[in-house]
Amino acid sequence: MAVPLYLSEMAPAHLRGGLNMMFQLATTLGIFSANMINYGTQKIKPWGWRLSLGLVAAPALLMTVGGLLLPETPNSLIERGHVEEGRRVLELIRGTTDVDAEFTDMTEASELANTIKHPFRNILERRNRPQLVMAVCMPAFQILTGINSILFYAPVLFQSMGFGASWSLYSSMLTGAVLLFSTLISIATVDRLGRRKLLISGGIQMIVCQLIVAAILGVKFGSDKHLSRGCSVAVVFVICLFMLAFGWSWGPLGWTVPSEIFPLETRSAGQSITVAVNLFFTFVIAQAFLSLLCVFKYAIFIFFAGWIAIMTAFVYVFLPETKGVPIEEMVLLWSKHRFWKNIMPAMPTMPLEDGWGPGDDRGDSAVAADCSIHKSQVKIIVDEQ
Repeated sequence: MAVPLYLSEMAPAHLRGGLNMMFQLATTLGIFSANMINYGTQKIKPWGWRLSLGLVAAPALLMTVGGLLLPETPNSLIERGHVEEGRRVLELIRGTTDVDAEFTDMTEASELANTIKHPFRNILERRNRPQLVMAVCMPAFQILTGINSILFYAPVLFQSMGFGASWSLYSSMLTGAVLLFSTLISIATVDRLGRRKLLISGGIQMIVCQLIVAAILGVKFGSDKHLSRGCSVAVVFVICLFMLAFGWSWGPLGWTVPSEIFPLETRSAGQSITVAVNLFFTFVIAQAFLSLLCVFKYAIFIFFAGWIAIMTAFVYVFLPETKGVPIEEMVLLWSKHRFWKNIMPAMPTMPLEDGWGPGDDRGDSAVAADCSIHKSQVKIIVDEQ
């Protein structure tokens, strides 16, 4: 829960996406490393499994020591009354003393946050409806891509397709390596291309890959129930393309987007909902996958492709572009969005110097630019809400 939130609060707006995705990079590196360690230790009889479990203490120790060395975020310090310390940390992480505008945003957001006594009750209010929907849907959709099914049950899945035992283990190691590499692509592109483009393009690629795998398995299992070497290689290649698409789209962005959209007064509550939903759907899919595989057989890939189609359409319709928008100014995006502006409470129409007001129809990039120019408007609008 804490890591994506910490990264979003510490990162400057123009680098927030890439830095936040370091969380996913670390996760995929851990998955790949665990696969390699398990592959090596399972050959050590009879105590190899003890070594595999015991090695978990090494990253846990590293995380504990690192946590002691990390500073608190400026937002957290200011919210708890340590205003001067908050400014000092902000200047330290930005590398400059010219932080007046960002510091003012943080103090104003902190003043509002301290008036909220019940963040979980507050998050249910109408003005927080868009963020709440994202906190529930983004992590749910991330798991409904079927990614955990492939990661958790890769050996079983490949064996059920006709692969040998060793072949299936090698294939699962390969998919883990692809997932690690694809996260690097996302880090390099997210703050240039934006969140929406990566999510939509990644969703389309995953749909195509799932349907191709379903078609290959459906044809082959419908005839001789055995995959030739050529078909086996094709299936692994297409699944790797699926992992590649997930790794630079829904994998990291399923965490990044929810961590950056909440105002300070509901940020911790929103992130806790995101994590809870993610873990709940991880549990459900993990428990149900083998039964679904027995019932659907090759159509299990069509099942997940259907969910990916729904979530891709969801992003296109409901998610505004958050690239480059300071985290304390996200409220302006929802009031400008073509759908959410009809859900949120009425915003005051306050024409600005350049003629922009909450009623115009310019794109998300224009909104982001206005967010950085008209920071003095933020507290007025939030107070009105």
